[in-house]
Amino acid sequence: MTTIEHAPQLTTSAAAAAALELYGLHATASALPSERDQNFKLSLPDGTAFVLKVANLQEVHPLLDAENSAMQLLASCTDAALAAKFPRLVNTLSGQAGAQYQWNGTGHAVRLITFLAGVPLATVKRQSAELLQDLGGTAAALDVVLANFKPAAIHREFIWDLAGAAGIIDAHAGLVRDPDLQTLVRRLHANYLEHAQPLLAALPRQAIHGDLNDYNVLAGGGTDIHSRNQSVTGVVDFGDMLISHRVNELAVAAAYAVLGKADPLAAAAQVVRGYHRSNPLTEPEIAVLFHLINARLCMSTCLAAYQQRQRPADAYLSISQRAIQSALPQLAGIHPRFAHYMLRHACGLEPVPHTAHVVQWLRQNQSSFASVVEVDVRTARATQFDLSVGSALLAGDERENAASPLTERLFALLRTTGASIGINGYDEARAFYTSAAFAGPSPLSETRTIHMAIDLTLPAGSPIYAPLAGVVSGFEDALERLDYGPVIVLRHMAGDTPFYTLYGHLSRESLAGLRIGQPIARGARIGWIGAAPINGDWWPHVHFQVITDMLDIACNFNGSALASQREIWRSISPDPNLILGIPAMPATPRPAAHATQALLAARSRHTGRNVSISYRQPLQIVRGWMQHLYDETGRRYLDAYNNVPHVGHCHPRVVRAMQAQLGVLNTNTRYLQNQLADYSEQLTAHFPAQLRVCFFTASGSEANELALRLARAHTRQQQLIVMDAAYHGHTSTLIDISPYKHDGPGGSGAPAWVHKTLVPDVYRGQYRTDIADAGAQYAAHVGSIITQLQQQKHGLSAFISETCPSVAGQIMLPAGYLAEVYRLVRAAGGVCIADEVQTGFGRIGTHFWAFEQHAVEPD
Repeated sequence: MTTIEHAPQLTTSAAAAAALELYGLHATASALPSERDQNFKLSLPDGTAFVLKVANLQEVHPLLDAENSAMQLLASCTDAALAAKFPRLVNTLSGQAGAQYQWNGTGHAVRLITFLAGVPLATVKRQSAELLQDLGGTAAALDVVLANFKPAAIHREFIWDLAGAAGIIDAHAGLVRDPDLQTLVRRLHANYLEHAQPLLAALPRQAIHGDLNDYNVLAGGGTDIHSRNQSVTGVVDFGDMLISHRVNELAVAAAYAVLGKADPLAAAAQVVRGYHRSNPLTEPEIAVLFHLINARLCMSTCLAAYQQRQRPADAYLSISQRAIQSALPQLAGIHPRFAHYMLRHACGLEPVPHTAHVVQWLRQNQSSFASVVEVDVRTARATQFDLSVGSALLAGDERENAASPLTERLFALLRTTGASIGINGYDEARAFYTSAAFAGPSPLSETRTIHMAIDLTLPAGSPIYAPLAGVVSGFEDALERLDYGPVIVLRHMAGDTPFYTLYGHLSRESLAGLRIGQPIARGARIGWIGAAPINGDWWPHVHFQVITDMLDIACNFNGSALASQREIWRSISPDPNLILGIPAMPATPRPAAHATQALLAARSRHTGRNVSISYRQPLQIVRGWMQHLYDETGRRYLDAYNNVPHVGHCHPRVVRAMQAQLGVLNTNTRYLQNQLADYSEQLTAHFPAQLRVCFFTASGSEANELALRLARAHTRQQQLIVMDAAYHGHTSTLIDISPYKHDGPGGSGAPAWVHKTLVPDVYRGQYRTDIADAGAQYAAHVGSIITQLQQQKHGLSAFISETCPSVAGQIMLPAGYLAEVYRLVRAAGGVCIADEVQTGFGRIGTHFWAFEQHAVEPD
């Protein structure tokens, strides 16, 4: 019989009775999930909680003693924050670490531990990089404490020991019913046997927790939506503790951390980064880690299939299986060497171990390399094309970046500068990779934008040469639009280490007569630059890329990378200028994070701190096009936030009109101009009949200042009514009338002549949608303010409000509110000002002006 079949079966009332008898606790018991034993949460009337642990009937006492000793060791460690993450053992009334409790004629080993606050990591939907690193760091700190913990009982054979994965998977893979899943398990297992198992014997071993799955790790902390549950607050269940390979601790934690992630490898890398920071891994441990992560999930799949045969009604046995079944295809789609490189990078190592040797060899031999093109790039006059995201050479409209118009612009620049060749591109972020081949699996996925080659621009038909001797490794005609078109890969040797050069966007004639393994001499012509559409439908150029690992791809190797994987790809594809030797090429760009930090530093030196930056991780926005913004890496954001570009960023008609006018005249209203008269007539045609006079200002703040001056001049009064949370501008007067500013940080409150009324918010406010006349109820508060002013012998100057309050929450005013407020204000001698800076010119969609929704006419 299995251990699972000997799981205890106490009721909650029996658990409560045991707590009273053995520990003197008057508690309410509730069952917690478990596999081989039983756990009950004991809740006391004062809010204190404990966990009563009832051991499996087959569990041996020396093992329970070892668990107790481990918990006591961790609870007493000098790092108080770390110690707080582990449960403390509570002695019985007789001072023992545990006791036997008789129930239904059977003695059960019972222990009591403190209850740790938090939620299971598995239930935390958003798991930040900080949380995943904290998971790795907690696992590392745990292993540091347990490094010299070696009781005899945990030197044991155990079904869940990752060191025994091969035997478990071999024995039970055939029980996995889904044939596709079973095939995946066997494939990943074969990789494990080939690449990981031979290295295991030399890896360090020690005591480990052994089961840091996402239900045994608790998360908590934080007070807002961003930080809530983004720290590890607890680790529970030491029942799987044993002596095993140290790296297995990390592998188990990472295996469950990848579940449910869009990018499981990125999640694993964060866990590894956190672990390595506190407990450095050896290079052999890093080498087997990805295979161990896969092996743990395959083990879980196989054991679940086996155990479900034993206990088909036990839902706990399949608690993680759906997530694992989703993760395994994702993991199987990752090349193991690429995963290895990602995890090395997470540990601060050169991603590709042999790249440093290749780079050194290329530097030492650079003077002996032939030119890749007929023009000697080391001496020729060259123009460096900037094709990065924010370049003026590129248009926001992708149609303007198609082969024909882009070719025209680039070659016009060559003629203007008198250059014989155009050069650009390594590690350059580009936004014109628009085909599906560059996209991820979902619309929100990151796309490949970082160019990993140097482009040499010459007329179509220009010959291409091999810079050094090699053999043909691959060639094909990649027919998809925006692919390579005809492409050739050569294999070379840096001493005993192979590396590759790739030549993309060639002519079809370049492929004629080639064969795999064909020797190519230094300086031999290998092809010609192609023309659109044959060359992938690009401008005429050769894409020249150096590759240190083809990742088992025959030829069509990625020429662009995800920005999040930039450093890994810079190691896989180092700078081609190591071969080209172009003296004018700029130094390799700094990583994006460094560039962002430099910008923040410059901004803090030269820009007032009260000019705020949005987001905890500020965005460096370099281009806008229609409804989208683009950051410096080419990542696209839907702009549902900014109010400025209301017909879209860089709308071509607007841009052309501005360019044309700026080329003729940019002045002010002191002169007669047809444009001013024409625009005034067109604009006022959209207003009610009585609004026919325009004042032109340069900003919304100036417009609202002028509106206040007009109101005061007309009424000879100063008292003003505003909505709470309103924002009308940033001049001194407008801050006085903007509660969002004068009641906020650094504000001094409203002056005596400014009176706040309630925001008419029927969702969160005092009067909600369940009140039929909510608009009238809110308007009555304006009436109350007017009454108070009249009692104090004050006249009213104006009521000002945004017709769709923005800072207060993009609130649509309730029916009848504005009409009643305008009636009350005018009856008191005041005027009505509609602040349409945010909402005018059709921004609300249904009307040209927001006040038209309410059938009112402002003054």
